[in-house]
Amino acid sequence: MKAFTVNSKDLLDNSKNPNLSLSVKDIIKNNKIRKEDSAMKTIKKIRVRNMKSNSDNTHANQFIIDTPEGQYFQSYNSIIVYENWKEHKTYLDKNNWDYSVTTGKYRNQFLGETKKDTERKIKAGIYKLVDLN
Repeated sequence: MKAFTVNSKDLLDNSKNPNLSLSVKDIIKNNKIRKEDSAMKTIKKIRVRNMKSNSDNTHANQFIIDTPEGQYFQSYNSIIVYENWKEHKTYLDKNNWDYSVTTGKYRNQFLGETKKDTERKIKAGIYKLVDLN
């Protein structure tokens, strides 16, 4: 196969070389498909599971969401915590991190610590309060 240079204007003009335009369209189409395949691979890596209570029952409204970049804790419809594995940082939602007793119970379970530990880490700047919703 020979290497050649093509003027970008010629690519848009099918009359100059219809075979060339067709092959460029195919390349663009194949690249688009590869990008979509890549996105699907990322989507397939996202997993959602219910948290379990101390008695090993699943809780219908408390979720752990695993992604390639990190892990989320969601309580009902609100993201409460995001642990970014690549940055080694933990973010808590500034409005909902301590929303209710139930949210606190499962947040503590997710983080593996008490509310006092979490408050200490917020004050020390180890955890960042941000808008996760």
